[in-house]
Amino acid sequence: MTVHVTSETSRLREVVLGLPDSMGPVPAPDETFDAKSYESAINGIYPKEADVRREMDAFKAVLEKYGVKVHRPAPVRDCNQVFSRDVGFVIDDKIVVSNIIPDRQNEIDAYDSIYSKIHYKQIYNLPETVHVEGGDVILYGDMIFLGQYAFEDYPDVKTARTNRLAYHYLDMLFPHKRIIPLNLRKDDHNPREGILHLDCTFMPVGRDKAIIYRQGFLNPRDANHLIELFGPQNVFELTTDEMYTMNSNVFSISEDVVVIEEHFTRLGEHLRNAWGMTVETVPYAEISKMGGLLRCSTLPLIRD
Repeated sequence: MTVHVTSETSRLREVVLGLPDSMGPVPAPDETFDAKSYESAINGIYPKEADVRREMDAFKAVLEKYGVKVHRPAPVRDCNQVFSRDVGFVIDDKIVVSNIIPDRQNEIDAYDSIYSKIHYKQIYNLPETVHVEGGDVILYGDMIFLGQYAFEDYPDVKTARTNRLAYHYLDMLFPHKRIIPLNLRKDDHNPREGILHLDCTFMPVGRDKAIIYRQGFLNPRDANHLIELFGPQNVFELTTDEMYTMNSNVFSISEDVVVIEEHFTRLGEHLRNAWGMTVETVPYAEISKMGGLLRCSTLPLIRD
């Protein structure tokens, strides 16, 4: 397999979809890794495995409807493997294996069978001090948008997943790309105040459109820059409630086809009626209670 991904929206050919099996016991609040999971554990609404499986099966069916080859990681007992985007990401012809938080190391090992199909020269393991997860990496043309938290208290913030060193590493690995760092607002316990990954507040769709939640960025100038880059007429701005339900975490099968959660009514109408896109809807509200949605569940390997 020769991995190849240069954008978020070009035609998808092969993808890794996470697994809903053997998720293990419901975590206690202090065992969660993100604000949405923390809230779900506190309120006793953490999703049941059967519901997660039903939602992921619906997503898989849509991918296969469009002829996408779907890979799955090896199952790991009592391990939440839903969010494959955290484990790695492909840029151009390189796959970067993430340094995810230590408690999730078993998830990395479950991808050995997939990595064995890829030439070793295409696989890059990060230095120990470089932290970056796939949800913080968004591709657009010759640009890489990089969500980060570049402050001294980084080690103490659970929802800070990408550090300043990631910028320098990606800049070295992809010298022909323009890396644009964007500092995200963080909150370990309130999912209406903090952003886990960049794709929870910003996502390109179509050829030149974007979904954006302004308040997700620590510096308002970053949001303004993105809106200017795409053009105000090409931007769909989210409300706080829409960010909370993860409206930006959609997944594109092509420039013309995008998959969204079935309850994203306002977004779906805009994508169809204003931007002329084909919108596929799937149930994913239970999975969203764990802090991720459609894009988080995928690791694209090959796009046109």
